[in-house]
Amino acid sequence: MTDLPDSFGDADWERLHEAAVEIMGRAYAPYSSYPVGAAARVDDGRLVVGCNVENAAYGVGLCAECGMVSSLHASGGGRLTHAVCVDGQGGVIMPCGRCRQLLFENGGPSLLLMTGAGVRRMDEVLPDAFGPDNLA
Repeated sequence: MTDLPDSFGDADWERLHEAAVEIMGRAYAPYSSYPVGAAARVDDGRLVVGCNVENAAYGVGLCAECGMVSSLHASGGGRLTHAVCVDGQGGVIMPCGRCRQLLFENGGPSLLLMTGAGVRRMDEVLPDAFGPDNLA
């Protein structure tokens, strides 16, 4: 488990978890019946959230992390610093591979992600990641 910065304590993780659970309640998951919510802290202190939105054409559904990152950019951009994803029961879940890439792109290797095994940095969750620096 990664040590948290002094300015981000257990209460902050609880607030992020609560926000993820709340937005999960707005998910549109009529096909899988698997609602997901995601919440993250931005480097300027904002909170951004997202929920999954399914589609009858299964492959074009949107993961909760996609909505969260869209909210990040729609509300002014910045970098994600802390994130959590939850399932329909409020349990912490691991982002899928596509979303791990999305989180890495928008938070970088030091983004802290709450996982079932505790808090981990994105460079632990997605080692040897391909990112914007590889395209420079």
